[in-house]
Amino acid sequence: MQLNGCILDLMSMDVVFRALADESRRALLDRLFERNGQNLGELCDGLRMTRQAVSKHLAILEAANIVSTRKVGRSKLHFLNPVPINDIAERWIGKFERGRLEVLRELKRQLEGHNDEQ
Repeated sequence: MQLNGCILDLMSMDVVFRALADESRRALLDRLFERNGQNLGELCDGLRMTRQAVSKHLAILEAANIVSTRKVGRSKLHFLNPVPINDIAERWIGKFERGRLEVLRELKRQLEGHNDEQ
């Protein structure tokens, strides 16, 4: 039983990786991060994609459980679900020494901040 759980976890991670691999889907996720709970029309606003293309991308994100939806009246609102992305980050970043990564991130931040002052 444990083995099946591991296989299912890996398969769901594959779905999440595939969903995140597309730049357009990442752009939609960025928009939901900025303002959660948007309908299709709001998500399409200002994008160089057809409504149908956005719908297809959202369906892929929903299948990967990265986006969830809720019906409100006649509208279908889309919400970011960061849990699958966090699961991947925990799984893969956990393989590395988190302390070293945090030190490097802080060093990069300080160096970039120093460069901004010049």
